[in-house]
Amino acid sequence: MRTMIRGNESIAYAFKLARVQVVPAYPITPSTLVPEKISEFIANGEMKAEFVPVESEHSAMSAAVGASARGVRVGTATASQGLALMHEILFIASGMRLPIVIGIGNRALSAPINIWCDHQDMMAERDTGWLQFYAENNQEGLDLGIMAFKIAEDERILLPAMVGLDAFVLTHTVEPVDMPEQSDVDEFLGEFVPHYVTLDPEKPATLGSFGFPEHYMEFKFAQWVAMERAKKVIDEVFAEFEKKFGRKYQKVTPEFTEDADIIFVTIGSMSGTTREFIKKMRAQGKKVGMVKITTFRPFPKEELKEALKNAKVVAVTERNISFGFGGAVYGELGATFANMANKPKIIDFIVGLGGRDITFKTLESVLSEAEKALNGEDVSEVNWIDVNKEAVYKSEGLQ
Repeated sequence: MRTMIRGNESIAYAFKLARVQVVPAYPITPSTLVPEKISEFIANGEMKAEFVPVESEHSAMSAAVGASARGVRVGTATASQGLALMHEILFIASGMRLPIVIGIGNRALSAPINIWCDHQDMMAERDTGWLQFYAENNQEGLDLGIMAFKIAEDERILLPAMVGLDAFVLTHTVEPVDMPEQSDVDEFLGEFVPHYVTLDPEKPATLGSFGFPEHYMEFKFAQWVAMERAKKVIDEVFAEFEKKFGRKYQKVTPEFTEDADIIFVTIGSMSGTTREFIKKMRAQGKKVGMVKITTFRPFPKEELKEALKNAKVVAVTERNISFGFGGAVYGELGATFANMANKPKIIDFIVGLGGRDITFKTLESVLSEAEKALNGEDVSEVNWIDVNKEAVYKSEGLQ
């Protein structure tokens, strides 16, 4: 059934269709509509689940850990400062191998306070041991929300997962979405069966207990193995989903890359804008292409090597910054190609922070710098686009 829903609702419907049993949540803009919609489903008798309102996001993730450890399917939602407040518990969830799924309304971190689109919140959590998926549109939000459970719950993986939707650009924007039938999702996901010792008052057990130096590294190595193994499982689930529902997903999606000298790398909703820009540039005879990253954790190194193998210049456009270095995608892409003899020139472009629009003008500026690099000119490795640099330099006493 085709319906019109907001991005937040796509996550709520994914949880409903996945028959999530416990939803602990604390409201935060721009993801508040997820628990609101779920509480509505429960109140109307459309969803059989326990909704747990808590006093903070830290408590929400703590309750999610407890519920998942009891052996039920668990989902929640948050954004920005809320995700940051969950930080220490995110490590506990992944270390205990609990397949919780979070919907994230990707939003800038304070200060200053900003409620608009930015990927800094999820990128800041990339080392917590969670799978990370980024949606381009509301359909992807729904589909990735469903698939995240199947991937996370696979006995070869047992790691929690995040699904990111760009704040307001997706979370509050209404788009047409193909809503799958409940029976089809039931068949696709199956009933949740925990593959670990669960909390039971009749059979007391301690989970996540003290780890001495003699054992701690083995636990961390097991998480590493699971994350590496997830690459294959994600491909399997994506293929199964396409066969069942007809929509194709890839960890990395190359477009117009076969003959492209310059290739843009994108994540999230900017991918749609970039795609239209690339079409316009190709109509003008420019040899440009793009690669969209859907799966950031595990990082799709082999797929990116293949997709970018013919590129001369790679323009990484990203909505995050690691101060003192550059963007997260830029750093990981650079490491991916570090030991290769023939590798493209990789340039980083910081764009769209705090909800600043990414327009054709933005991408024209990116392309201009990439073309300079293609022609052998010196170009900065990290470039801030659409920024009033003169005002900043003056305020910092540099003029």
